[in-house]
Amino acid sequence: QVHLVESGGGLVQAGGSLRLSCAASGRTFDTSVMGWFRRTPGKEREFVAGIPWSGGTASYTDSVKGRFTIFRDNALNTVYLQMNSLNSEDTAAYYCYANVLGVRYWGQGTQVTVSS
Repeated sequence: QVHLVESGGGLVQAGGSLRLSCAASGRTFDTSVMGWFRRTPGKEREFVAGIPWSGGTASYTDSVKGRFTIFRDNALNTVYLQMNSLNSEDTAAYYCYANVLGVRYWGQGTQVTVSS
């Protein structure tokens, strides 16, 4: 089992920045990828960003490229999402995920609200 705990969400004005964190615990040594999805009411869950745990290139959905950066701290088993130049379309619940031996684990989610 892997347990994920997110933090860092909140209310921010358009153009501002937030950093989300996701700390993993449990059987994390077989983690292959960690990342973030987001969901707004009435819409499908959307992939935001992912990063291989053992090195490699991060991936992003087109709408956040150049504004969001995902990075990890392997020693802390933590993945971060630095979000800059936020706009109202980034308002969503953000969920951390971890792929471990073919199983995807999810965090509880953290709300990001961007005010215009």
